[in-house]
Amino acid sequence: MSDEPLGPTPVTTDRDLTAQEAATERSGLGRQAARGAVLTISAQLVKILLQVAGVVVLARLLTPGDYGLVAMVTAIVGVAEIFRDFGLSAAAVQAKNLSRAQRDNLFWINTAAGAVLTALVFLGAPLIAMFYGHPELIPLTHVIAFVFLVNGMTTQYRADLNRRLKFSRIAVIDIAAPLLALVVAIIAALSGLGYWSLVIQQLVMAGILLAGAAGFARWLPGRPRRREPMGDLMTFGWHLVGSQFLGYLANNVDSLTIGSRFGATPLGLYNRAFQLLMTPLGQLRAPTTTVALPVLARLRNDLDGSNRYVQRGQLALGLTMVAGLGVIVGAAEPVTSIFLGAQWLSVEPILRLLAIAGMFQTLAYVGYWVYLAHGLTKQLLQYTVITVTIKVTCILVGSHWGLIGVAWGYAIAPALAWPLSFWWLSRSSTINVKGLFIGAGRVLLITAVIALGSYGACTLTADLGRWVQLSAALVASVACYCLALLVPPLRRDILGVVQIGRRGMKNR
Repeated sequence: MSDEPLGPTPVTTDRDLTAQEAATERSGLGRQAARGAVLTISAQLVKILLQVAGVVVLARLLTPGDYGLVAMVTAIVGVAEIFRDFGLSAAAVQAKNLSRAQRDNLFWINTAAGAVLTALVFLGAPLIAMFYGHPELIPLTHVIAFVFLVNGMTTQYRADLNRRLKFSRIAVIDIAAPLLALVVAIIAALSGLGYWSLVIQQLVMAGILLAGAAGFARWLPGRPRRREPMGDLMTFGWHLVGSQFLGYLANNVDSLTIGSRFGATPLGLYNRAFQLLMTPLGQLRAPTTTVALPVLARLRNDLDGSNRYVQRGQLALGLTMVAGLGVIVGAAEPVTSIFLGAQWLSVEPILRLLAIAGMFQTLAYVGYWVYLAHGLTKQLLQYTVITVTIKVTCILVGSHWGLIGVAWGYAIAPALAWPLSFWWLSRSSTINVKGLFIGAGRVLLITAVIALGSYGACTLTADLGRWVQLSAALVASVACYCLALLVPPLRRDILGVVQIGRRGMKNR
């Protein structure tokens, strides 16, 4: 098997291109990015529908305690998933050149990491059970451990599809896996398997993701080769995994704090709010990196092109996801009642606070694209230390006021860290952060109006039932969005996002 480069061709500097050729190249990348964004976001919308369907159905078949037990394990062992990837999937995608031998080596490194982590988690099950005081966590952890091995084998197949811009294939996999896994979980729950239904769901999803990625990638790994240069890839991955590890600890300190201080049932309540809102939000945000990373990697030497792409990307995220979170803030009561049911009504204030946290996290997310695409994982690690410190402090202080206090801490932390994210980015890259601040300010203005409009609509229709409340909130949100079109800067932003969608649909 030859060692010729895979995926994107080497980046060409602007000195080698005429202005017309550079414009043509950017236009081609723009069409690919728009098409990839439409495919990726469409797949994620389907996944979110499946996620919500799973929450609606399984929340009525399982108890808060069932969810709490599984959340206890995943909050701890989920950190192993970071080290299984070791940042090497992103390293493979952003590399200027990647030979087949390097790809094969990366496959074996990720697989070996998955195998080691499976063994460590399996052997560490008694310690996890001891930490929480729940002996039933031992067999549960033993089974979950094997997810790491399967995911380790999947990593480079998926990275290869991403690098080659095979977004349609990734979309098929990302829809099929959660759909089939949800069906199996519902059958298991109806059979009375309790929390084991959630464990089975994770195993089935991991297996389908591996089978689908390997089938679409259409290659088998060769033997490892020691002489193949891997230093740059490993350095990139090491810095990235460090920041991901710190980020994971920060993102799970809330669950660890609730589980250890307040028990399984409060954690189950918090986990349902998180799964209903933050997990789908993450499923929408993360795939945008799938599109942005290879495109920005090719635009590294094109300052104007990079700035335009990042600013438009922020507006696309803000005017869709962030504005949508404004609806959740205003209509948290009927959303909780409709999607979770009577036994979960105490989730409402938690859901509203998590939505606020999601707004600021999403606005800062484009900075993550830049760090990865420009190979700035060392700077990303340094910045992550700052954000982790802020988040852990806010959550631990908030925990003195119970479950709601933890949610307040989780919401306040990204609001404090968000402006720091752009400031730090300006120190590390040539991206124009002034444009990002201006764009984010307009997004927050629209979102605040939507939140107030939806809250007012829910208040006025409080006596007419939850479905009428939610419908009224959606109508009010659309009306607020239409009013924004009367303001010229906001109209330009909205129409720009619409244009991105049209380009993506036109080039499908």
